[in-house]
Amino acid sequence: MSQLIESVEDYVFGFLSETLSTNLVFHNFSHTNEVVKAAWEIGQDSGLDKSEMDILIVAAWFHDCGYAYAYIGHEEESKKIAKSYLEKYNANTDFIESVLACIDATKFPQHPRTIAEKVLCDADFFHFTKTSYPKYAIAIRKEFEVFLDKMYSEEEWQKVNAAMLTTHSYYTEYGKSVLSRFKDVNIELMNKINY
Repeated sequence: MSQLIESVEDYVFGFLSETLSTNLVFHNFSHTNEVVKAAWEIGQDSGLDKSEMDILIVAAWFHDCGYAYAYIGHEEESKKIAKSYLEKYNANTDFIESVLACIDATKFPQHPRTIAEKVLCDADFFHFTKTSYPKYAIAIRKEFEVFLDKMYSEEEWQKVNAAMLTTHSYYTEYGKSVLSRFKDVNIELMNKINY
């Protein structure tokens, strides 16, 4: 692991531990850590070279830091935090711009252009593939209630959730061939719930 990545990991861990609201039950350090691991897995499969992997992993660490300051538009805040840290670290301008572009690509609806951006977007929705997906859905629902003032009945939430999973698409080959299969299992399970 490069010195930069190690330093970013330490910084983000400290930053998120100190600044995130305890109401962020989904967008917390645990989610960031999972996205970093998923980005590594998808990035390796996608054949990213070392410099692309460095950009990807640094972007993955920073991508949700902005939740410390804003729920809607957190990506802009995440970019400011990343830029400030990377400039202090004396990272080169092209590297910083690529990291910021990756973070920007995670804005919903996603529009990734480069392979690193596509990998980060897929990693951000890796939880759609997990057998423990219902637990993630409960956490997101809680955040929507607290931060967006959106209340759902069980039936409404099931529809919102099912729509989210069915309209979402992965961008990388790994996402399309591997992750989609696991996500489809969760969609199937969700469709079996009757209210």
